[in-house]
Amino acid sequence: MSPVPFRLPGPTEIGGALRRRLEKLAFRLGGDRLRERLAALRVHTNEFGQDPFGMDLKYVTTALGPLLWLYQEYFRVQVRGIEKVPPGRCLLVANHSGQLPLDGAMIAVAMLMYAEPPRVVRSMVERWVPTLPFVSTFFARAGQVVGTPENCIRLLENEECILVFPEGTRGLNKVFARRYQLAEFGQGFMRLALATGSPIVPIAVIGAEEQAPALVNLEPLARLLRMPALPITPTILPIPLPSRYTIYFGEPMRFEGHPNDEDRVVEEKVLAVRSTIQSMVKVGLEERKRIYF
Repeated sequence: MSPVPFRLPGPTEIGGALRRRLEKLAFRLGGDRLRERLAALRVHTNEFGQDPFGMDLKYVTTALGPLLWLYQEYFRVQVRGIEKVPPGRCLLVANHSGQLPLDGAMIAVAMLMYAEPPRVVRSMVERWVPTLPFVSTFFARAGQVVGTPENCIRLLENEECILVFPEGTRGLNKVFARRYQLAEFGQGFMRLALATGSPIVPIAVIGAEEQAPALVNLEPLARLLRMPALPITPTILPIPLPSRYTIYFGEPMRFEGHPNDEDRVVEEKVLAVRSTIQSMVKVGLEERKRIYF
């Protein structure tokens, strides 16, 4: 009998095995509820199982494996007011923090598992993401879209749900001394809401500030390295600590006006949303009993 030649598995085989393991993890954690929620999603796909932006529900399920574990076991997320999210087009607007955008991932899990109807949240990613090999493809398959106005308008007119962090990296990388103090909001989300007649759902995330508290932000070195920020955390790297999350969904806010209104006119509306979220953050902090344990 001739020996069977030894052969290393190829990248496709490794990737397929990994996806199967992650899908198994997702269904172990999500159970029948996850199956029911995925079956109830209204997604228009082509013959390849993808929507017009490249989202594939199989990849969404793959990504859910580790995210559900973080949601249920690590951050032990609690949700308040998610029934206020209206069906159809809407902009979810939230405070941002934590060095890594895990707050967005936890909001997305909550919307899939507990919103009625279940929703796949379309998060807007930075323009440089498509330049990254492999990552850009995975992001697209998982439903994330480069945050251009054109993409956002198309999604909203298709009755999708978009997640926006108007603080951007200013909020994500704030130092711990400024925790839960909202940074300045950009105006882009409000002009999108006005252009598409979309309601804005304010969201307050409590807990992300403590997942990777930045002691200092080495801005000069960050500029030298062409990075948006270089925060130094107690673990040196932004490895998340097991802080408890609570996510508050507020009443939808609707605004009238023209998307090309003067900055001062749009800014008044932006400040109304920012003030609402800051007030929700204050209430959430007052209600919080524990941070880590």
